Amino acid sequence: MPGMIEPKPGILDIHLYVGGDAGLKGFDKVLKLSSNESPVGPSPKAVAAYQAVAGQLQLYPSSDHAGLRKAIAKVHGVDADRVICGDGSDEVLAWLGHAYAGPGDEVLYTEHGFLMYEISARAAGATPVKVPETDRLVDVDKLLAACNERTRLVFIANPGNPTGTMLDASEVARLADNLPPQTLLVLDGAYAEFVPGFDGGISIVEARQNVVMTRTFSKIYGLGGLRVGWGYGPKPVIDVLNRLRGPFNVTAAGLAAAEAAVMDIAHTDFCRAENAKWRDWLQGELASIGIPSDPSSANFFLARFRDADQAVAADAALRAQGVIVRRVAGYGFPEALRITVGTGEACRKVAGVLAEFMDGQG
Repeated sequence: MPGMIEPKPGILDIHLYVGGDAGLKGFDKVLKLSSNESPVGPSPKAVAAYQAVAGQLQLYPSSDHAGLRKAIAKVHGVDADRVICGDGSDEVLAWLGHAYAGPGDEVLYTEHGFLMYEISARAAGATPVKVPETDRLVDVDKLLAACNERTRLVFIANPGNPTGTMLDASEVARLADNLPPQTLLVLDGAYAEFVPGFDGGISIVEARQNVVMTRTFSKIYGLGGLRVGWGYGPKPVIDVLNRLRGPFNVTAAGLAAAEAAVMDIAHTDFCRAENAKWRDWLQGELASIGIPSDPSSANFFLARFRDADQAVAADAALRAQGVIVRRVAGYGFPEALRITVGTGEACRKVAGVLAEFMDGQG
């Protein structure tokens, strides 16, 4: 019998990514607050654009994504030639790993960072290096201290996930300016649109040759089901990534809906305002009953409990009422739950269930 065919080193060290639960036994309908999805949903204009493509499904999508790139450039004030679109921002992160890291190289990410950073590093054959945070915030000094001649990529999310905390622009710039010369800084801005006036790192990218930014249409734009993301960086880097990009990597429906979504600024503004209103309300309600959380700049927050046992019990209490939130022990927070900000009705239910739970804790 022939021997087992083995994958390249690093692949079998990848732990499978597990998303938030979507259902509960015994419930026909659940309140899903585990995946940071939009409670408002996509722009009606995006839905109409998606539906308009239905009669042309036999046609391949645009291979250069020109319409979407131009729309992104118009709304965000960037150079369309330096925009690249992916099958979600995850695909752009994966390209960066494959293009700039490999065996013998190191990829840095923070201890509570998005799990896909480690996966992207291992998939490329590189060594992932987890760097501690300080009080649930990215620590620039610790990242710089972990860099060496083998460091090729540094991934940070800003705002962070699952913490919701945000690093000041001056600190991000300090990080970029003090990295080793062979190192590329990747700013994951999946939640950037939830921060009023925040450019997600565009100004930092445009002033340097060692910074790339990624964004997604899955969060504030409510298009998670279509998987569309984009990246922005120095032209030489984008040219490299385009050599890895498949010619039809984003569907026609995804391109059309994303273009309409990014252009509907009024809908985006409404989603941002609603999120801030109910996020701040729910964080305040939970703080008043003994469940603290850091100020969040995203569409979720990290609710912290006394210990891991209390967090598990709180999760069970929510599930018993048909509410799904995210356990985040895999992100280094066994004593916490990440709660997506839902509608006003959803937030009131979470507050009510947890108030009853805390009353019974003695």
